[in-house]
Amino acid sequence: MSSFQAAPRPSLSQRVRTTWFANPRADLLSGLVVALALIPEALSFSVIAGVDPKVGLYASFTIAIIIAFAGGRPAMISAATGAMALVLVGLVRDHGVEYMFAATVLTGVFQILFGLLGVHRLMRFVPRTVMVGFVNALAILLFAAQIPHITGGGWPVIALAALGLAIIYLLPRLTKAVPAPLVAIVVVTALTVFLHIAVPTVGDQGELPSALPGFGLPMVPFTLETLGIIAPYALTLAAVGLIESLLTAQLLDDITDTGSSKGREVRGQGIANIATGFLGGMAGCAMIGQSMINVKSGGRTRLSTLAAGVFLLVLVFVLGPVVSLIPMAALVAVMVFVSVSTFDWSSIKISTLRRTPKSETAVMVVTVGTVVATHNLALGVLAGALLSAIFFARRVAHLVEVSSVLDGDTRVYTVTGELFFASTNELMHAFDYTDTVSKVVVDLSGAHVWDSSAVATLDAVTAKFTSRGVEAELIGLNPDSEHLHTRLSGQLTGSH
Repeated sequence: MSSFQAAPRPSLSQRVRTTWFANPRADLLSGLVVALALIPEALSFSVIAGVDPKVGLYASFTIAIIIAFAGGRPAMISAATGAMALVLVGLVRDHGVEYMFAATVLTGVFQILFGLLGVHRLMRFVPRTVMVGFVNALAILLFAAQIPHITGGGWPVIALAALGLAIIYLLPRLTKAVPAPLVAIVVVTALTVFLHIAVPTVGDQGELPSALPGFGLPMVPFTLETLGIIAPYALTLAAVGLIESLLTAQLLDDITDTGSSKGREVRGQGIANIATGFLGGMAGCAMIGQSMINVKSGGRTRLSTLAAGVFLLVLVFVLGPVVSLIPMAALVAVMVFVSVSTFDWSSIKISTLRRTPKSETAVMVVTVGTVVATHNLALGVLAGALLSAIFFARRVAHLVEVSSVLDGDTRVYTVTGELFFASTNELMHAFDYTDTVSKVVVDLSGAHVWDSSAVATLDAVTAKFTSRGVEAELIGLNPDSEHLHTRLSGQLTGSH
């Protein structure tokens, strides 16, 4: 007789080693690459939101460091993002930066509540085609954001960016000991400094802060009026941030073949945003571009996320003058590499498009088009998910079948399929109400009643037969359908 014995649970030291120190060298180097790429992004997002450049930098290293401990997806990078900055534009313009800090804190509170309510479980309803559209749209936005840097600097910028791309793509063929993007940044920066090549640099994007952020309460009145102002923005920020973070976490799960705790990630995002609001930063979330840079550069554990935040802190406050010399062309090369690597090229192959149902292709196109048009990844995901739900409802609605047999003076109708709001119209017209039989039996053994629309339709069917003097009976309801029908029958048509 054999007995099953569960594998022993890893000790605390083993878990720490696995989640933090399984890959230290690659994690530290990839974190450095990410930190370099975060600086111009944080500065530009601050400009979008209409706040001082240091606000975006404060948010980026604060969120990155906190999420390394509190987040649920190792190696994912969270910081200030463009999608969140776009939401904040109106609030900052109309009410000022202090209201933005208050909204950031409230965003974190909402996200923690969402985590406790299990909102992350809704991600299972986001179809793969929406995920593909999300990834492709992000790649397009990342690439489009680099075009002004390339075209605005003339041929020297184009040449340096091309050199950076050549290093990124060719160096791994020789060695993978050092991340190719980091080598590209160092080489291109050295060339511009020693050859005195005049091109736009990180320092031209905005002044780097010279002091650490201090803790402080947002300087706003603690009134219901203030809550009424910031709550709509905070809810939008919480939703946008969680959609981007959860989709990015799922993407990294797939790329690294590892799992992650989505509930912990949701709560971690909330904790990070609350802290950021009190430290003078703007709301942030996961950054798919920087997360891809991290993973492509070898980052796999929480150490890479922590390293990105710590290196960003060091680069800004200790090596600020050196970082200011990095040409934008070097960072453009890194971001172009990331955008090309991020795009799912197989999704637009002719062979793939021919085999994929047109409805799924339409969902992907709508997702991409919405994101590119609005620059809002969350809005694109919502549009794609909604369209996908509509297509699904239409497909399921046509799967309802009604057949009948005559048993003496009784007509037995057999209904199979899913009965809900989209299928009830066809169901209503599937019966012959002019039949001269004395009794009608509707057998629902092969059907499931999902909502009040289906219950109301079944009531209407039986009422039509009854009004013509034909006895009508429903049989075969499964327990869930029976419970719903018993609870709602007669309440929706006024027959009770």
